[in-house]
Amino acid sequence: MTKIILGCMTLFLLTACEDKSIVNMYDKTILQSKIECLKLTVVPKNELIIQTMESLYTFDKHCPYALDISYKNSIQCNSTQNVQSKSINGFPSSYLNMKLRKGLSVKYSYYIDLREDVAKADLEEGFDRLKKDLMIK
Repeated sequence: MTKIILGCMTLFLLTACEDKSIVNMYDKTILQSKIECLKLTVVPKNELIIQTMESLYTFDKHCPYALDISYKNSIQCNSTQNVQSKSINGFPSSYLNMKLRKGLSVKYSYYIDLREDVAKADLEEGFDRLKKDLMIK
């Protein structure tokens, strides 16, 4: 009995801490390119997000590479089809999306569903992942 409880607790800890982000590499040549600069776009505008990102990186508004950040907080889903999912899993109430583009061409994206409003730690995790995946100066 103790082994079953220990196994269940271990499984819970492993699944609760996994990275649930979705990363897409739309242009694999970006992996060989050193990205010298980024400009920042946040839609809708949010001072907390802008200040957090500016504390993590020095953005250049004239750079050809843009980091587009979009988000939505306090998402309400009233569909009766999602009742089971909301009560068991906890339905996401917000999301964070970071896209790297050059011109109109999206090169890379990072997306994550969140159970609370977008916070500083979510932005730091997303940007750390972006820096880990790409060669950002």
